[in-house]
Amino acid sequence: MKIAIGSDHAGYQLKHAVIEHLKNKGIACDDYGPGNGIDAVSYVAYGVSVARAVQQGKADFGIVICGTGIGVSVTVNKHRGIRGALCCNEYMARMARQHNDANVLAMGARVIGPALALAIVDAFLGESFESGGRHQVRVNEIGAAEEQNFHC
Repeated sequence: MKIAIGSDHAGYQLKHAVIEHLKNKGIACDDYGPGNGIDAVSYVAYGVSVARAVQQGKADFGIVICGTGIGVSVTVNKHRGIRGALCCNEYMARMARQHNDANVLAMGARVIGPALALAIVDAFLGESFESGGRHQVRVNEIGAAEEQNFHC
């Protein structure tokens, strides 16, 4: 499994805690930035980079972090085939994977603490999509909405 991960300055420290946590579990991570957590930066560029990495198959999943998680969640969901889920607890992370086949996890570093964030990451990566049935129908509907509304 390979994870693409990115943040803005607000999520920089949490991003590094997540990278260390995943590396300790033997999970490869590609850090899409920023490389410096001191200067204020826009989350948009880093969300785009992570979304593209997942789109292009360079990573199996993405993790994006900003202050609230809202901005990076909105950003990644502007990409065809990306189903980004803003998760604030383990239950949301499990349901995002099981029911929505989410492929990018968004979190807010100013909203949740590091221990909870690592538990959310584990819950997200530890689940698989319940393919078939009503969940598959809904994911297919999401895909159809993308086709109808994304014109590039």
